[in-house]
Amino acid sequence: MDINLKTIEKKGYRLHIVDHKKFKTIHFTAKFRTALNREDITKRALLPFVLQQGTAKYPTANLFRRELDNLYGSTFSIDGTKKGEQHILTARMTLANQAYLSTDENILQEGLTFFSEAIFKPKVENNQFDPKIVNKEKQTLKQKITSIVDDKIHYANIRLVDEMCKDEPYQIHVHGYLEDIDAINETNLAQYYEKVLTEDKLDLYVMGDFESVNVEGIIGDLFDRNQVSTNDEDLTIEDRHVKESQEVIEEQSIQQGKLHLGFRTHTRFQDPDYPALQVFNAIFGGFPSSKLFINVREKNSLAYYASSQFESHKGLLFVYSGIAPNDYEKAKTIIIEQMDAMKQGDFTEEQIEESKRQIINQYKETLDDPFGMIEVLYNQRVGQSDRSVFELIEAIQEVDKSMIVKVAEKMELDTVYFLTAMGGQNHE
Repeated sequence: MDINLKTIEKKGYRLHIVDHKKFKTIHFTAKFRTALNREDITKRALLPFVLQQGTAKYPTANLFRRELDNLYGSTFSIDGTKKGEQHILTARMTLANQAYLSTDENILQEGLTFFSEAIFKPKVENNQFDPKIVNKEKQTLKQKITSIVDDKIHYANIRLVDEMCKDEPYQIHVHGYLEDIDAINETNLAQYYEKVLTEDKLDLYVMGDFESVNVEGIIGDLFDRNQVSTNDEDLTIEDRHVKESQEVIEEQSIQQGKLHLGFRTHTRFQDPDYPALQVFNAIFGGFPSSKLFINVREKNSLAYYASSQFESHKGLLFVYSGIAPNDYEKAKTIIIEQMDAMKQGDFTEEQIEESKRQIINQYKETLDDPFGMIEVLYNQRVGQSDRSVFELIEAIQEVDKSMIVKVAEKMELDTVYFLTAMGGQNHE
């Protein structure tokens, strides 16, 4: 299977046309990207809630959804995430392929026009969003932020990054800050969105079976904009080395402890040894057959969960485990022993081959999902890498033991974070 990707520099954005016969539907994805910024992050967290409540042409949520229904049951969503030290607002839409409908309507034209209006022509009057919508969605965001403390795994993940990346942009909370919400109003939020539309880097992906369809011609100037140029150099990430690892222990009224560790990998998506990092993580803690799962959870019965995952664009690796508060020292020792074992090459050829199969199967599953495929392509864009997903898979197949050990040797333990019970002795 090959991906037929055509990239075109348009006015103020980059258009990616993915001609693919695999999917029966058409998929649009618009990604607005900028550097993570503490001052703006809460507005970016609020925007997805507000933008889905109507446009200038469809000014209520009901009319907005009804028009999607008219477009043969199309779907639309928008959310915000971070990749490394960049924040990305992503709008997605799924549309029926006209080839499978008994209608003469130009569904692709109508769908692209709707998608463009949803992005560029929100419900704004007198240079402000609808105050009722903004106030209502501010309450929704407040509830979302407040509820994070109830999800202890999520909370521990955030606290680990808080401590590990204290003065780095990656530490900024993607869901925004409770203390910043009240200062946001219908006017300054609309002004900020105008700034997003003119200053963020924009990539538009259009995916589907476009045989005999001139997609570029249909798109025309629908998404053109007068972008204020920004420099890619602004988005360069500093690769920090660890002088001395830190240990942070926090107590709450809980039963199960959360022992989470953060490592600096010094390997990112665009680096030649990135495929070796993927195989490393698969053996170390990425799958149920991994060292962490077997040694921490199964052999020693210490953890309710034990796994690891890496952040491709920042160069971090996180270990997550849920343990009884009394088992802190033992569990931490065993986790670090597994990392040392990786550095010493204490794993088999069979584990390497099994891990490669698992990673490649994971890629194939991702490519079976249209938005998953777009996400893989966008990782290349953000990572400024020319390596295609199929070249990446070939590189994974070529990873050997020495390459994995070399990646492991670069790992530096930065932070051990433990969320435990009050007094640290209670457990289930």
